[in-house]
Parts: sequence; C-alpha cells; structure tokens
Amino acid sequence: MTTDRDIITAMQEGLPVCPEPYAAIAEQLNIDEQELHTRIEQMLESGTIRRVGLVPNHYRIGYRYNAMTVWALDDQKVDTIGELLGKQPSVSHCYKRPTQLPSWPFNLFAMVHGRSLNEVNEKIEALRLLIGDNCRQSEVLFSEKILKKTGLRLKNRNPKNA
Repeated sequence: MTTDRDIITAMQEGLPVCPEPYAAIAEQLNIDEQELHTRIEQMLESGTIRRVGLVPNHYRIGYRYNAMTVWALDDQKVDTIGELLGKQPSVSHCYKRPTQLPSWPFNLFAMVHGRSLNEVNEKIEALRLLIGDNCRQSEVLFSEKILKKTGLRLKNRNPKNA
C-alpha cells in the first residue's frame, strides 16, 4: 500500500521530465493519478509538505550573477515593502528575517539574478527607488559559488530500492 511517505520519497528528487509527470509518478507507485493529486493536496493543507516548487539552476539558464540584497527597514513597514519587492519580476524570492543587533540590522532580504553585473545592479537600483526613504541601511551580497540547494530528504525504507 502506498503511503504519503512513499509519495514524498518518489517526488523529493524532482518530477520526471515528461509530458505528464504526475501520471508517471502515480504509475511508479501503482496508484491512480487522481489519488496522487488528492493526497498531495491533503499533505499541503495539513502542512505535512509546504509546497511543490521549481528550483531552477540559474547558472544553466544564463543567470551567472546573483545578489542577495538586504535592507534595514522600520518593523512597521517591512511587511508592506516585502510584499512590494516580492511582486517585482526582478526578485526571485523575498524574506523577512529577524535582525541581530548591533551587527546585523537587516530585516528584509531580496534575491536578484542577471546575465551581467550591470543587469543585476540596474535591478538593485530599481528596488532602491521603490523603497525610497524607508530604508535606513542596505547591503548587496554577491554569490561567489553555487551551493547545492535541497530540502529535507527521506530515506527510502524499502531495502530493494535503497
């Protein structure tokens, strides 16, 4: 019998690259595709899984310049400004984070990518204009190397597939 753990294990390394990836996973697990969708939805609703998302390799698609912008904003404005930045096409992800005073006053992070250093700097300047006088301090942290990004991985309990 297929369990939610089996579904997570089958999907954790990524969906198969094919016209119908969920159908392929359902077939692999020997369940109906609709059951697979229903159980994924139930896991999302219960919080067992947070999301099913795409994690692109920015370097492979030509985005060789990556910068995490960090912003020191008034706590009363950080949510509003964070939503604004998060909606910008130039921002791949945006997070509110606690400060670590006195050495780290930044409470909003926004990641931008580009094909050139100039492109990234133009995107950052556009963010600065959006934020305006609401920012006390900011920094730009450029990526120096690619780190492998993965979430939690479950071990397959089936010794035949281990």
